[in-house]
Amino acid sequence: MALCMRSSVGVAAKAGRSSTLSCAPALRSGVRRASVTAQAFFGRKSVKEQPKKVVRETVVPEPAYNVQLGLLGIAGVSAYYDNYILAGFTGLLGAFLIFQATRINFVFDDEALSVLRSGQESENVVVGGANRWPYESFINWEMWWPGFPILVYFKENQTKPEGQIHFFPIIFNGKQLYDVMVERCGPSQNSGPKN
Repeated sequence: MALCMRSSVGVAAKAGRSSTLSCAPALRSGVRRASVTAQAFFGRKSVKEQPKKVVRETVVPEPAYNVQLGLLGIAGVSAYYDNYILAGFTGLLGAFLIFQATRINFVFDDEALSVLRSGQESENVVVGGANRWPYESFINWEMWWPGFPILVYFKENQTKPEGQIHFFPIIFNGKQLYDVMVERCGPSQNSGPKN
């Protein structure tokens, strides 16, 4: 059996200590008594600090015109060698991709990849729904060809449970796009660009 007595609250408060309980066995009077300090049940609650969620900054890769200029170069060479059909096709495709690079943005926020058209969210014209995919819905992604990136592919399971494939021409800085995809979506199945 133990006898527990609360120490003087006023003395403890003046000393800057919390209230204590002094417990000692009451059976033998000649035994040295040890005091035990305990937090009062109705006193200060110890709150465990929740780990702070690290919010990643929003990344918007810069536009790049490597693919577009390559297509326009092919158009010029094709026109020089009198291949006007190829020149017309690659020239129009290059001009279209230059126009798209000025108005399409990939926005990598803390939770998802969004494709914005002229700074506004838009609906996907092929499969419907918003052009926004959470990173955890990504099954796989690849970038072709890493040294001179032309096309990015990713497969996600938000649109369809079995997976929906998306292809985009690289109209952005390929190195920035690769780095943010690795950071937010994990590494791709194949090797990425080498520095």
